[in-house]
Amino acid sequence: MNETRELLYQQRADALAAQEKSAGTRSSVVSWLRVGVFLTGAWLAYYFFNAGSYTWGTAAIGIFYLLFLVVMRWHSRLDFDYQQLVLLRQYNLQERERLEGRLQAFDGGSEFSNPAHPYTSDLDIFGTSSLFQLVNRAVTSIGKQRLAQWLQQAASPAAVLQRQEAAQELTQQLDWVQAFMVLPRHYKQAAAPATAFTAWMREHPDFYRQHPFMKVLVWGLPVLTLAAIAAWFYGVSGYVPSLFLLAQYLIGYKYRAEREVYYEKSMEMYEAVRGYTRQLTHLEKHAPFQAVLLQQLQAGLLTGKGPVSASVSKLSTIIDYFSWRLSTLMSFFLNSVLLWDFIWMHRLEQWKHKHLAQLDQAIEVLAEAEALASIACYQHAHPAYVVPKLSQQPFELRAEALAHPLIFSVSPVSNSFEMAGRGQTIVVTGSNMSGKTTFLRTIGINMVLALAGAPVYAREFILAPAQVYTAMRTVDNLAENTSSFYAELKRLRVLLELTEQGTPVFYLLDEILKGTNSRDRHQGAMALIRQLHKRNASGLISTHDLELGAMEQELPGSVHNYSFNSTITGDRIDFDYKLQRGICRSFNASKLMQLMGIDMEASS
Repeated sequence: MNETRELLYQQRADALAAQEKSAGTRSSVVSWLRVGVFLTGAWLAYYFFNAGSYTWGTAAIGIFYLLFLVVMRWHSRLDFDYQQLVLLRQYNLQERERLEGRLQAFDGGSEFSNPAHPYTSDLDIFGTSSLFQLVNRAVTSIGKQRLAQWLQQAASPAAVLQRQEAAQELTQQLDWVQAFMVLPRHYKQAAAPATAFTAWMREHPDFYRQHPFMKVLVWGLPVLTLAAIAAWFYGVSGYVPSLFLLAQYLIGYKYRAEREVYYEKSMEMYEAVRGYTRQLTHLEKHAPFQAVLLQQLQAGLLTGKGPVSASVSKLSTIIDYFSWRLSTLMSFFLNSVLLWDFIWMHRLEQWKHKHLAQLDQAIEVLAEAEALASIACYQHAHPAYVVPKLSQQPFELRAEALAHPLIFSVSPVSNSFEMAGRGQTIVVTGSNMSGKTTFLRTIGINMVLALAGAPVYAREFILAPAQVYTAMRTVDNLAENTSSFYAELKRLRVLLELTEQGTPVFYLLDEILKGTNSRDRHQGAMALIRQLHKRNASGLISTHDLELGAMEQELPGSVHNYSFNSTITGDRIDFDYKLQRGICRSFNASKLMQLMGIDMEASS
């Protein structure tokens, strides 16, 4: 099925390349037309002025200036359309890369990594070769953050069902979804989340409320300055404009810190806000959705103050005018004559009081929409994956042909498995490299996907919502003077504390207590299983300790033995990676050491 999708995305990329070439030609022609309009206007103006016809010279400047603006706007639209096609082509090629397992170029969401999280580190949710790289299509910081939250915390059953419905609808609208996702790629995205800007806007005291007299100066002083300069041209004393210019300079110098804060905070958001405006307009213009969640998002963009995109566009315009000060010469003129920064500081504060709530709404809608679109694109790329079903039976987990989404193999090995009920422990034994740890991670990562509202790599997947908790990659910490064994004990203590809170906990524990001697490890593991058996928890434990298998007789109906096995033929060890009932009966550690050059027959 992946081969079919790879071909589809390649065909889309090829078709877009042809459209891109045609659009590029149109854009280039209009670009030269713009040059031609400018040169023609300049030549005509020079001709008429040189001939002494100042009226016609002035008319030529005015007419061709307006014509130049029209052609420039035309070229800007054509160039945007061209760039959109370029980005769409690249987007489809990236979908191919994901299907082929080439994830290195994609954002791994490392800023969301947290070793103390219940499962993200053990299940490769973030970082290199991670689930986030595979699923995420969001470009904006708010979209990435929302998707990360979904992967970090299970949604309620109602939310899961709504996301599934929304993603299913979006998978049928691939052109619209891809266009929505590439729109922000036209603009540089701010590293800081947009919520930081809105928080600053909300918490920062208004400059004009602290300095109300500035409202008079910011509008009156530039008028007086320009009038004085005009009078100076007609022979009136030059001292007056000098005084006004000095006054503007002193005002700007006195409040330079405030000006810089407003400018820096605004410019951090400029490119992102332009992208938001494009996405909001794209979402607002879409025909009414059928999925409830999508309907709610779309309705959230229409308020009593008009479309949210219009309000966000106004913010973009204000910041754009603010950015005119980037040119040193322009900044000197604008702020020395017009108090330019203070004008747009005032406009920004006016905008805040009228439209900040709409920006909050826009951020919420876009974050949710990008996260949903990411899941939809992931689902479209993997049509064979199943949309999970939720169960009300405690700790029910039923999977048919379950596989790991981050193992990219032509012939992936899958396993079927089921369990149900509170206080259940599945003990998974197996030889080295036989697949028991990978199986635990396979269950965990697919549970995370399912409880985020995404499809899973299985033919059938039914689960009861529960808090996933893992203990797999505990390592020592020299800075905290913590051994790997003590780090694991701390992790298990958190698990026990979590099970005391009443929330159902589904645990995945790999080779627990491996940092101590065999006797203590065995006794400690048995004590932990007995303790978890009495809690609102169930899960799987992988181990080399075959004696743990005896607990199936101690707690009949609650502890179940499964295993992964290998076969040794000569110097070759074969693995089938298939889950079997019962305790493992084949071990390969001695053979592995022998293959590594260790003489197992040597005496001490």
